[in-house]
Amino acid sequence: MYTSKLNRNENTEELHHFIRENGFAILVSTVDGKPWATHIPLLLSSDGKKLSGHISRGNKQWREWNSESEVLAIFSGPHAYISSSWYDHENVPTWNYIAVHVYGKLKIQSDQELLQSLKELTHKYEKHSEHPVSVETMNPAYVKKEMLAIVGFEIEVTKIEATYKLSQNRDEKNHNNILAELEKRNDPASAAIAHEMKKAGHS
Repeated sequence: MYTSKLNRNENTEELHHFIRENGFAILVSTVDGKPWATHIPLLLSSDGKKLSGHISRGNKQWREWNSESEVLAIFSGPHAYISSSWYDHENVPTWNYIAVHVYGKLKIQSDQELLQSLKELTHKYEKHSEHPVSVETMNPAYVKKEMLAIVGFEIEVTKIEATYKLSQNRDEKNHNNILAELEKRNDPASAAIAHEMKKAGHS
């Protein structure tokens, strides 16, 4: 992924947190020599070294995976249009955004590994439900039957690249004006980008 030095984020702890908070990813590999993408939730291990997930057995993406397969998982955060009218000088419009790309080697999970992964994934997203469900409380025969329709996998993380494009190159006056204009919009994405801009600061 192209990213300028100014917008590059290499804070591993921050990137792991981002991945856990934005876990619905795009998994990219090749099928029949062409790019193929699947939109799925991925779970980052506690040590940040592995991602796990599963796809439908009917999705032919998994049929070309092997121990040498390198895949790309794309995690997207908030994004917002930045109008050129917000500057005190002539400039082009742009887009502020956060994106994290994770590269790694993939392997198919065993049934036991898949079951454990499903337990962890379900717990993550059910724990705040009013009446949370869990794989452990489901009928084992039902779980086993449903598992036949999916393929579980693990990705050993080899590289993480991240772009945090948050107007870091603007002076204080223009940076503050962008913040003010974003907050005027009163929409969640603009508010989220404004929040990230405040954290990142400016030049």
